Amino acid sequence: MAGIILAGGASRRFGRDKALAVLGKLSLLERVAGSLEACRPRLIVAPPGKYSLDGWRNVPDTRPGEGPLAGLEAGLGALEPGIWAVCSAVDLPHLTAAFWAKLAGFVQPGTQAVVGHSADGRAQPLAALYHVCALPIVTELLNQGERRMSALLEHLEVVSVEWAALDMPEHLFHNVNRLEELPD
Repeated sequence: MAGIILAGGASRRFGRDKALAVLGKLSLLERVAGSLEACRPRLIVAPPGKYSLDGWRNVPDTRPGEGPLAGLEAGLGALEPGIWAVCSAVDLPHLTAAFWAKLAGFVQPGTQAVVGHSADGRAQPLAALYHVCALPIVTELLNQGERRMSALLEHLEVVSVEWAALDMPEHLFHNVNRLEELPD
């Protein structure tokens, strides 16, 4: 499985570059990258030259400012046909290799995405698996002006993984949008 980190956002609500914000001793970018260590290839979708991590390739966002759906398009577009990609937003610092392995266990033939659900039942499309065959649908939605990741799920063959089946810590999907949301 390939790994894709979506790190091209402007961090407006955060007030500074959230990918470089530190939680514990690691930046949010390093924490997410650590959860994807087993993935090959490993891609960071962000403006050229913005981030550098050993073993990770930078992929420019082909539609800057268009949101995570556009970032997914850039990431999937940089991959070889026929493979699955783990896709994570940079602001999900509690994801783990164990979570990704659990999600990968739900891959089924003929599906295009595997998406976990939080304890409150919401799909988490920014911490999900996508097959490269979903790329034409992503591109078509973007060309139609759609920017919501949730809209993508309405157009794909999706395996939905309920919270109970994930058996993970409650804070797994806690995302960091504002500086005050960084845990102490």
